[in-house]
Amino acid sequence: MNGPEIRVEFAPQLLVFVPQARATGTLHTGTDGVSGLGHVVESLGVPLTEVGTLLVDGREVPVSHLPGAGESVTVRAVEHPQRVLGAPLRFLLDVHLGTLARRMRLLGVDTAYESTDIGDPALAARSAAEQRVMLSRDRGLLRRRELWAGAFVYSTRPEEQLEYVLDRFRPELRPWTRCTACNGLLRSATKEQVADQLKGGTHRTYDVFAQCAQCGRAYWKGAHHEQLEAIVDRAVAFHAERG
Repeated sequence: MNGPEIRVEFAPQLLVFVPQARATGTLHTGTDGVSGLGHVVESLGVPLTEVGTLLVDGREVPVSHLPGAGESVTVRAVEHPQRVLGAPLRFLLDVHLGTLARRMRLLGVDTAYESTDIGDPALAARSAAEQRVMLSRDRGLLRRRELWAGAFVYSTRPEEQLEYVLDRFRPELRPWTRCTACNGLLRSATKEQVADQLKGGTHRTYDVFAQCAQCGRAYWKGAHHEQLEAIVDRAVAFHAERG
């Protein structure tokens, strides 16, 4: 680029996107003289979904700010909790976040999930159409302008992913109210209503059931319930600590 050169300092958590700045936390870069600061930061590797306040020589500026020669830019990370305005808080996860999607649904968080790779344009379009926060580890997807809102999931570990989402967005938790398979709402059901889904041992042993109002899947406190209950209890405690 032949435009003005600027100095850019990144918040520590953003350095994962800018490996060339990890040693010092800063870098010097040229600009093209016509692009806004937001475009410059994104071209360096940081999705704007992860950018909080932008400071130029200590003063806050919008992403449209046109960089000038010698300016010192500070790129802060998004503050937690992040408030998403304009629609009920709900999420859309891509094909790589299936375990996280199931755990969010287990907590009663409205979570859509694509179990097949439908492509970035279709995901971004769904995010916009349904006003859902797109969660992904795909930086290219998070750079799509048509997204309604988005967030990068930093960890590859489901436990850490869930805690990050709870800390960043503080969604309302309503455990055991959603279907982990399709995100539909659960309702109480009699044994007779779900009998066609029960094997002999289950039919004899259990009497309390729930059923998804959308896909019809039956739920009961089976062999894995203690493990699921532990996940819920940890998440609820973590959520309460964050206030």
